[in-house]
Amino acid sequence: MLTAGEVAGLIVATAWAVLVCFLAMVLVRLARLLTETTKMVSDLSERVVPLLEDVTATVGETNRQLIAVEAIAKDVKQVSGHVVKVSDVTQSLVTGPLIKVAALSHGIKQALRVRGRSNLRMLERRRR
Repeated sequence: MLTAGEVAGLIVATAWAVLVCFLAMVLVRLARLLTETTKMVSDLSERVVPLLEDVTATVGETNRQLIAVEAIAKDVKQVSGHVVKVSDVTQSLVTGPLIKVAALSHGIKQALRVRGRSNLRMLERRRR
């Protein structure tokens, strides 16, 4: 038969073997997890690099387009300034003579009325 020390040693050895088996299983699973994680990171980096290149190209193209839009906006501002100047010149060229023509026609009408009244008065005096 086994002595108490031998039984205790057998129990400790069995517990130690169970613990080692458990730790071995944990390490195997951890190794699988690390392998899968490495594969996922590798796949992700293979997908992300082209996406980042596309984003970089898109941002570059957007910057070029914004520069073109800025140039167009500058040209539109310049053209609108020229339109304002042309409008001012047209207004001064058209309204000045129109005002003079309106004043002249008003003066002629007034003169004709006054002359018509004086002619009318002369005719009335002659009739009397």
